[in-house]
Amino acid sequence: MTVTETEPDTERVAGFALLGSLGKRVLRPGGAELTTRLLDELAIGPDDDVVEIAPGRGRTARLILEHRPASYVGIDRDPAAQRSITPLLHGPRQRFLLGSVARTGLDDGECSVAVGEAVLTMHPRSTKAQIVAELARVVRPGGRIGLHEVAFQLHDTHHDVDNDTLEQTRIRTELTSHFRVSFNAMTMADWTDLLAEAGFMLATVHRAPLRLLEPDRIIADEGVVGAARFAANVLADPRTRARIAHMRAAMRRNAPSLRAVAMVAVRTG
Repeated sequence: MTVTETEPDTERVAGFALLGSLGKRVLRPGGAELTTRLLDELAIGPDDDVVEIAPGRGRTARLILEHRPASYVGIDRDPAAQRSITPLLHGPRQRFLLGSVARTGLDDGECSVAVGEAVLTMHPRSTKAQIVAELARVVRPGGRIGLHEVAFQLHDTHHDVDNDTLEQTRIRTELTSHFRVSFNAMTMADWTDLLAEAGFMLATVHRAPLRLLEPDRIIADEGVVGAARFAANVLADPRTRARIAHMRAAMRRNAPSLRAVAMVAVRTG
């Protein structure tokens, strides 16, 4: 049987692409609830010009557009995202750009709000820095950014730095292996430093357990019907069922050391 765009190679495809092909619509680390908290903190209004990086299937884009911002730009290098986002957009002040989130082509200070979810965690720190620097260029002074990513959770106040580093490396390696996509979470101290280097001051952080593939989280994110459809698609193929089980097990093993985080930061200069 030939693998097609809608029928991915179960063993090799990136985990999030596989989940999307099975009907998982919410692919954010902290689920729909943490996205809602992020948008509440950003308080997008009719005077805001919004840029969303890597909007993917458009769940957050819909929520942003419900706030009726003055303008909206979605930027993603994936043509599938373009197909998802374009039907949501109406009028000359709502548009989609197919391209790199590290080199958007937008004007300096073009937006007052930038939003990105599950974008930076997959990149090494150097690429994270490039993307955040680009956001600093396009966000006006006093503007804000909202990021929904993954952070390492330190367990107590007395840390062995070498052991922490080894454990973080082990977790990155294991989740990269199972999800077939780079997993490069950082500590909250590192996230704060990354933002500060680009001229952002971290204002608020909301945390949630990393439970993307747990049944209750799937029901909360997808609804009963959507969760049932996803489960049926997973169970229909033994290879898919095994792959999802391995991904869930890896997340469960490492869940105590990880948190989904929603960060809002303000452009200071």
